[in-house]
Amino acid sequence: MATSGTKRATKDVDQAAGHEAANPMPIRIPYLIGRTDRIVKRRLTEALAPHGITLPFFTAMSVLQARGSLSNAQLAERSFMSPQSANEIVKMMETKGWIVREADPTHGRVVKLSLTENARALLARCDETVKKLEAEMLEGIDPQHVDLLRQWLTQCARNLR
Repeated sequence: MATSGTKRATKDVDQAAGHEAANPMPIRIPYLIGRTDRIVKRRLTEALAPHGITLPFFTAMSVLQARGSLSNAQLAERSFMSPQSANEIVKMMETKGWIVREADPTHGRVVKLSLTENARALLARCDETVKKLEAEMLEGIDPQHVDLLRQWLTQCARNLR
C-alpha cells in the first residue's frame, strides 16, 4: 500500500524524468542523491516509529552493532551527527537500557559504548522493517546493478572525504 509520501516521491521522480526528457541538461547526481536521501529519511522515520525508535537512535545503534564498542566521539563521527547530538542520544539510549558504558582498558579517560541485548533485539526487529523499505526502493533494479550502485556510492563517499 503506497503512503502519501510514496505517492509524492513517485510524482517527484516522474516529474524529474519528464524534466530530463525535455531538458538536454541532465539532473545533477548530487541533487538526485540529496532527493533520495530526504525521501529515505522520511520513509525510515515513518517505518521505525511503530518500533518506538527514531532514526538517530537507529543509526547510532546500527553503527555500534557494526563496529562493536566505540567512544562517544567515534560514534558521533560514524553516525553523521555532532558530538553534542551524539552525547544527548547516548544519554537517552543509556536511560532506555540500550547501551552500557565501560572504561577503555587501553586509555584511561576514554569510555567505550556498546549495545545491550535488549538493544540488539530491538535492532533486529527494526532491520526487518528497513530491509522491506530497501527492497521497495530497489524494486525493478537488477541485483548486479544493486551491487554496482553500492560500490559506486561507496566510492563517491570515499572520493569526497
